Parts: sequence; C-alpha cells; structure tokens
Amino acid sequence: MGSTATAYLTGFGAYLPGDPVDNDGIAARLGGDDAVTERIRRRVLEANGIRQRHYALDEHGEPTELNEQLAVKALQAALDDRGIRPEDLRMLACATTMGDLLVPGFASMVHGRLGGGPMQTLTASGVCASSLAALDAAVSKIRLGDHPRAAVVGSELPSRSLRQRRFDGIRAGMDSHFLRWMLSDGAGAAIVEFQPHPTKPSLRVDWVRQVSLAHEHDVCMRAGMSGAEPSVGHTWQDLDIADAEAAGMFVLRQDVSMLDDLAEAGFRQFEELVDIGLVDVTHLDHVVCHYSTNAFRDLAFDALSRRIPNLNTDRWYSNLETRGNTGSASIFIALEEAWRTGRFKPGETVLLAVPESGRFSFAFAHLTVVAPPGWTAAQQPASPTSTDQPASDDQGAA
Repeated sequence: MGSTATAYLTGFGAYLPGDPVDNDGIAARLGGDDAVTERIRRRVLEANGIRQRHYALDEHGEPTELNEQLAVKALQAALDDRGIRPEDLRMLACATTMGDLLVPGFASMVHGRLGGGPMQTLTASGVCASSLAALDAAVSKIRLGDHPRAAVVGSELPSRSLRQRRFDGIRAGMDSHFLRWMLSDGAGAAIVEFQPHPTKPSLRVDWVRQVSLAHEHDVCMRAGMSGAEPSVGHTWQDLDIADAEAAGMFVLRQDVSMLDDLAEAGFRQFEELVDIGLVDVTHLDHVVCHYSTNAFRDLAFDALSRRIPNLNTDRWYSNLETRGNTGSASIFIALEEAWRTGRFKPGETVLLAVPESGRFSFAFAHLTVVAPPGWTAAQQPASPTSTDQPASDDQGAA
C-alpha cells in the first residue's frame, strides 16, 4: 500500500433499542417521580433540548439487552450495508464507557457474540471520545497494511445504572442527576477498508487526531471513587461492594461547573487544527459534532462565528434531540444517519468532533466523500426532505 495508503469508511450501521421514550416517559423507565427529582429532571431536560431517546429497558425498567448485544446489532447493520460477513473482518475495535463485565474486555465479548474468524481486537475505554480512539486504531492498522478490512463500533448502555434503585439512600445532587436525565442507550458502527466501496460513495479518512488535557484539569466525569480526586483507600476496589455502593461510588457523576471550561478548551483545539492547516474552514462542508446539550451548540456557534464570519450553520449536523446522548456511540449514530439520508455529496468534506468531559480530552476526524469509478451525479440519492429526517430542530442547524 505504500506511503500513500489510506483508509475508507464503506459501510455504516446503528442500533437504538426499543421504542423512542419522550420526556414524559422517562420516570416510568428509570423511576424517581418525587417532587424534588421531578424538578431537577425538568430543569435538566429544558437545558439539554433532548426530546426523545432509547433505553434497553422494558416498561417496568428491567433490562432487555446487553451492551454487547447493542454493539453486535450495530455491527451487523454496518456489515449488511457493506454487503460482507463477520468472516470478512480481520480487526474489531470497540469503544464503550462501561461494558457488561469487569473482565474480559468489551471487544472480546462483542467478538464472541458476533462470530466470524480470527481477528485482532481492541477495547477502547474512556467516555465519549473513545469511539474515535477506536477508529484511529483501526485506520492506522489498515494504512499499515496489516489488515484489509476492520470494523469499529461505539456502544453504550448506561440506563441500568440510571434507575432509581441506584440512587436510593445516597446523596444525589446535580452532579449525578445531570447525567441521569442526559444519557441513553444505543450503538453505532462503521466498516473500514484499504480501498473505497466499488459501487457506492465512501468516506476517505484523511486524518484522526486525539488530545488529552488531563495534565491541566481535574476529573470532571467519574464513577468508582469518593470525592473529586482518587486517593488510596477511597476507590470502589478498596471497599466492600456494599460499602462502595452505600457511599455512592457506583453513581456516574459530572462536575457541571467545569463544562464551560470544556467548551472553551474544545474550541481552542479546533482553532489549533485550523492554524496548523489540517482544517480549511473555507472548504469545510459538514460538521458532525457530539455534544451533551444545546447550550454547547450555541457556545460553539458564537465562537466559530468569530473565526468564520459567514458561518453557515446548516452545515452542522446533530441528532441529539431525537437520539439522545449515547456517549461514545453518539458520533457514529449521527454519522450513520447523516450518511443514510443523503446529506453528503462526492467531493465534500466532513469534520467529526467529540469533546469528552472525563478529564478533558478531544477527538477529531476529517473525512472526504469519494465516488467509485464511473459514478455520475444522477446516481446520488436525493437530499432528504424535512420528512426524511427525524423530527428535530437540530437537523442541519445543531
């Protein structure tokens, strides 16, 4: 493949469990219908703008699927989209915040359920940006020539830990409720190959960049410890499980006071990509961005307008309002939907952007839409109308 080798995204898949749950139906799934919890829930929902989401929970709040099952269904959808089988893969890179088990790794469990032949596996753990870390690893191995084809998936099933029984008897302030009414379940996947799709457009991966700013910031999003910083004797592994649970260590928390700093740091990282020439803002056709609340979208628009006075927000894509915040799966779920609805045209460029609050890290990927040999404009699917897209004010203006 040589020094000019690259990688292409040739198939896309997503899976969202169950029927959509609107804002009035959340309490029936997760519990927590007391007056105080209701007030906090309404406050969070008004800020984040999410109108519906999906849970792998039945009407009684009991789990219906495993996280690894969500991942496999998204992977199978991507394989079907590409027209290949699990046996055609030589690498599987999986991202998740919390797998179903402590051991073994999430990718091993997904591989076991997916099937196929022998393959390299990678589990990228972390929070939201772990999906692009998995993509980066797969793209790198394809470019090296180690594998001709790989699959990448981001999958999350946080709802099991968001149910009321996890919060009974412990202090649960805004640091935990913010995420409780924010996160939901889903998975998104893509196929990565050393050559483009032979008969349909593909997305060429121009580059992937990740950066951690943990050396400058305290922990923001965390679980498994007491207090704001880990210390010897004060993590979930230092205590009996019952004592750790009573201390609230298994509740996912986020320091919401740090989120404005996260948005500002993310924009500085974007500006650095522009300054070093990786992003040409005059030829950037689409931005697919993962964020947890519409408030961050507005901050991003204000900041970008200072750098790009003629910013066309119609080029910004998000399905946060209709698919919810699915963590590491969000960027692939949004990319699959944007691709499927015919939003991208050959020759156009796409920037993927994922901020992660865990301890402040950011990931970006730059893609170019490429057509197969002999492709004509008449073969391009028509751009979606408003009825083709989920009912969301974010579509094209997120």
